[in-house]
Amino acid sequence: MPTVVGVKLAYAGKVLYFDPAGTEPQPGDPVIVSTERGEEFGTVVFGCTEVADDEVVAPLKPVVRLADESDVKRASELAAEDERALETFRQMVERHGLDMKPVAVETLFDGSKKVFYFVAEERVDFRALVRELASTFKTRVDMRQIGVRDEARIVGGVGHCGQQLCCARMRGDFEPVSIRMAKEQDLPLNPLKISGLCGRLMCCLRYEYDAYKDFKQRAPKCGSIVETPKGPGKVAALNTPKEIVAIKLEDGSELKVPLSAMECDAAGGRPCRVRAEAIQAPVPAVAAVLESLAAPSGTVAKAEAAAVEGERSPARRKRRRRTAGPVESAAPEPPKQPDAQRPAPRKRRRRKPKSQDKDAGNTPT
Repeated sequence: MPTVVGVKLAYAGKVLYFDPAGTEPQPGDPVIVSTERGEEFGTVVFGCTEVADDEVVAPLKPVVRLADESDVKRASELAAEDERALETFRQMVERHGLDMKPVAVETLFDGSKKVFYFVAEERVDFRALVRELASTFKTRVDMRQIGVRDEARIVGGVGHCGQQLCCARMRGDFEPVSIRMAKEQDLPLNPLKISGLCGRLMCCLRYEYDAYKDFKQRAPKCGSIVETPKGPGKVAALNTPKEIVAIKLEDGSELKVPLSAMECDAAGGRPCRVRAEAIQAPVPAVAAVLESLAAPSGTVAKAEAAAVEGERSPARRKRRRRTAGPVESAAPEPPKQPDAQRPAPRKRRRRKPKSQDKDAGNTPT
């Protein structure tokens, strides 16, 4: 079996195998490797390891050397130069009016070539663009058209789960993903919920498909009738990660049992009966335990209950209203105005009683 070293390159889709060529790199070490395009800078994923012959495509390219400080500095300078070249690439594409989306620019470590990555739905005639790029950067130019999934892998980002994109974190060949995998995992068939940033179905649907398929082949189907020590029940739901079957009984209660606690009468059939030892004394729920620990006990609970009851009593509320002062007394008094600014008092007109007016009108002159 050949001995190889796994190296991750910046724009490679998966970990590549190289011949150690007398070197002993450790995981995380930067190395300079030889590829079909020239010398490239990479990072070691795993050290010298023996693999099967069918996993290696001969002849293996060698590891040139372990990268030193000058090599690491040059790699960082090339990365900064590629960022500026990408902006120039975008301006040229816009000026030529081409229907393509620039994604990234890669400069080989030996400076012999620049690779321009772009996304386009159809074939694009970029001959004039290539001539302008070559005259601007004074080097060989390689145009590479990639798909939207490769674009997401190169650019990176955060998925719906809050984690780094699977295509950028777990490199490898893209495997086909179908809508059937989403149905098997009981996911909503909403394109917004099962599609990634690239607009295609999420890669994680493929990773968990085999586990869901295996569990559903061993578990009873939803809606089927099973026998339990508490009577017959219907399978209501399946929890694949925990391998738990939820059964709804005739009295309306729900029983959750692990799949390992179920058995089948027929050989090779689906489980149809729950063993009696699977439903012994139920374990108290975590929420109930936490509630009992957090609740006050003994005299403290009684004192708090009495205080609350006292606050609610009518006599206490009546006594509080009686002893409380007027609301206006709590507010600060407004400052007194000088006599010049104080408004003159309003004279009130005194009105005589009606009886006097009546008597006065009847008095003889």
